[in-house]
Amino acid sequence: MLEPSPLPRPLVLGSTSRYRRELLARLGLPFDVAAPAVDETPQPGESPRALAQRLALAKAHAVAALHPEAVVIGSDQVADLDGAPLGKPGNHARATAQLRQMSGKTVVFQTALAVVCQATGFEQVDLAPVRVRFRPLSDAEIERYLQAEQPYDCAGSAKSEGLGIALLDAIDSDDPTALIGLPLIRTARMLRAAGLVLP
Repeated sequence: MLEPSPLPRPLVLGSTSRYRRELLARLGLPFDVAAPAVDETPQPGESPRALAQRLALAKAHAVAALHPEAVVIGSDQVADLDGAPLGKPGNHARATAQLRQMSGKTVVFQTALAVVCQATGFEQVDLAPVRVRFRPLSDAEIERYLQAEQPYDCAGSAKSEGLGIALLDAIDSDDPTALIGLPLIRTARMLRAAGLVLP
């Protein structure tokens, strides 16, 4: 663990996700936001967990290259259904198809986190898997939910922090904010290891 500096390094969130921005704000640290320029295409045969970890680290490094003195957070989430990745649906038709696929099944949301600082050579990557069991869903329930919440920017097409919770039977996680997009227990641990001071 790096010793906390009397002059703390700037903190940059390498993500344009408003969900991650809102979560990171809970830690009470000032931070900037930067969009990482990263190709998110899965590699042939890449597992959802490997994809999430690779993208989280790539995002952190892409932003750290522009902010070498900063501590940079990168994160990515991939929904894992029987070993197949489900990304952000982007539209109504794909969201409908995703929810039909997940109906009555357990999906593992692989939320990866990377923290890097070029100036100090610090780098850590971690994964916070969340097991989510979906209720059996009728087409009418899926349609009502999508019309109400339009979760087209969420991996797996459901917002557990909103109405999407009504689609679920159970959530199993050791880091409760991971499902929303940023595992704050791990984030706080890694930021302390990088030398930042948290309460």
